[in-house]
Amino acid sequence: MLKSLRHSLALGLCALAVTAHAETELTVYTAVEAEDLQKYAQRFNEDHPDIKINWVRDSTGVVTARLLAEKNNPHADVIWGLAGTSLLLLKGEGMLQPYAPKGLDKLSPKFRDKDATPSWVGMDAWMAAICVNTIESDKLGLPMPTSWQDLTKPVYRDHVVMPNPNSSGTGFLDVSAWLQMMGENAGWQYMDDLHQNIARYTHSGSKPCKMAAAGETPIGVSFAFRGARLKQKGAPLEVVFPKEGLGWEVEATAIVKGTKKMDAAKTLVDWSISHKAMEMYNEGYAIVGMPGVAQPIEYFPANADELIIDNDFGWAASHRDAILAEWQRRYDGKSEAAE
Repeated sequence: MLKSLRHSLALGLCALAVTAHAETELTVYTAVEAEDLQKYAQRFNEDHPDIKINWVRDSTGVVTARLLAEKNNPHADVIWGLAGTSLLLLKGEGMLQPYAPKGLDKLSPKFRDKDATPSWVGMDAWMAAICVNTIESDKLGLPMPTSWQDLTKPVYRDHVVMPNPNSSGTGFLDVSAWLQMMGENAGWQYMDDLHQNIARYTHSGSKPCKMAAAGETPIGVSFAFRGARLKQKGAPLEVVFPKEGLGWEVEATAIVKGTKKMDAAKTLVDWSISHKAMEMYNEGYAIVGMPGVAQPIEYFPANADELIIDNDFGWAASHRDAILAEWQRRYDGKSEAAE
């Protein structure tokens, strides 16, 4: 009897040990820069070692299209790091689970869905800029641009690289901003003129600035923080903030409706807007969702709020498909091959 009792206790302790070490695995879709994913998972696991993140990463457009294709059979549990306009589109399709995470009241109102129980919450934001390689521009005798309109001048023919909005969130924020700032007819005419000077369209929002930093192109339309960081590292860059105004976008998190791992998904979303997470985002973005956290960034404008446009995210989300289809019809011939 005593031997049997000891055996039962041993089995019970083994079962407890297995349970204690069991991991819940979350499939997380993201457009976060690939080099940051290990860091994001590691910092999260410092606080929640029992939840394993299985990343599915691609550019904004590809992730958005994949989620829409999986609408009736979702594979993702959580979206951690996707453009706010994409999440608004997914919300409209009824694909997101409303959830008010812990710490919601500490977020800026710009960094959350407007519903009382939000379908998405913001992490950080990025804004447009032009990265100019000063050495290459001097070699070619190119003047320093100060505006978006400057980039349509014949002197820049074949010297501009920008992201494809069908695959890049940065590319879409540029196109959306031009249409909002200039009006649709003038905006498309502007892009027709700019297209004459485009060497190629990339599938990554950061790539044009990286190319400019490496001397592979004199001018890359990208986002401001990437330019500032590359310049800090010694790249011969001038980061230009066009005088007409800058498009910008929120990067956000949401729970996919239908997940069978709701508790773990909520834990991840709670952590995604924590003070610790915001400090982590600030390592890669100058603007984060929790006021008072972001530290000043060298070469990044202190008056960023004055430079960004009054972005109508709802308009951008509702017109997204039509904008992307028209852009592809007009300009896709200069896009680089998909990787």
